[in-house]
Amino acid sequence: MINIGILGCGRIGQVHGATLRGMTNARAAAVADAMPAAAQALAASTGAKVMGVDAMIHDPGIDAVIIGTPTTTHYDLIHAAAGAGKAIFCEKPIDLSVERIHDCLTVVERANVPFMTAFNRRFDPNFAHLQQQVVDQMIGNVELVTILSRDPAPPPIGYIKTSGGIFRDMMIHDLDMARFLLGEEPVELSAAASCLVDPAIGQEGDFDTAVVTLKTAGGKICQISNSRRATYGYDQRIEVHGSTGMLRADNMLENTVEMSNASGMRKSPTQPFFLERYAAAYRAEMAHFVAALESGTAVTPTGQDGLKAQMLADAADQAARGGQMKVVDL
Repeated sequence: MINIGILGCGRIGQVHGATLRGMTNARAAAVADAMPAAAQALAASTGAKVMGVDAMIHDPGIDAVIIGTPTTTHYDLIHAAAGAGKAIFCEKPIDLSVERIHDCLTVVERANVPFMTAFNRRFDPNFAHLQQQVVDQMIGNVELVTILSRDPAPPPIGYIKTSGGIFRDMMIHDLDMARFLLGEEPVELSAAASCLVDPAIGQEGDFDTAVVTLKTAGGKICQISNSRRATYGYDQRIEVHGSTGMLRADNMLENTVEMSNASGMRKSPTQPFFLERYAAAYRAEMAHFVAALESGTAVTPTGQDGLKAQMLADAADQAARGGQMKVVDL
């Protein structure tokens, strides 16, 4: 049994707590949060005990920690957990600073502890199946990847102020997915962005509508489209065009019932947000983390994956603001 401590009992901590509650080879042994009520609630639902952060990290009975706290806390928690010899499951982004991410990964490497960056979309059953078909050359050589990601509504302005912006808090998932599907590192990046949805987002210096184009050394191209608003629901689609065919993963709908009448054909709406859409992905990524700890095999995505996605996010932000193509060296 793998004993896991959950650092951060907010929305994502609750997701991971629920996942661990359904596992037979791992459990939430302890939880910690700056808000006592949140910690008590998650402890009650998982059977875990409430602990202080330091006590949890240095408890010899805790095998691994999930870092689901605000991004600004990740740096110190990673250093402390690595120093205590704990395996680490860290939500994205590792940090908003590439330099600080390098520091974190150096500490993790020296401590020789497993470190997983939680890019859950790699574990979505449909996306994972699509990527495996790409690897198996089912559509020949990849030529063009298209990734669309649109939220149903913008987040609160309080979140925008600390998130690092649309490229670092939202598109970072898609930038990682681009690397996952292309099979080659991007070497060129161009971007354009606007504020079309919520003027308050623009007043904070951020964007709510953005596109990025990536190009690899071999000439493969990836187009990414993001918006903070989709009036029809949570829009998550991928298309990969290859030399002998095309693969597409479409939106997940509330149900598969389609109505046809004299007015036309009508389908159900998309699932409302990421908690529903990626429920299976969250379960699969935690199962992978636990299985890797049990077997002693490597976890993925790695800290390097987190670093490279952050580097691409930084380059995208700079390109959007400067209006120039960026050369990237990952």
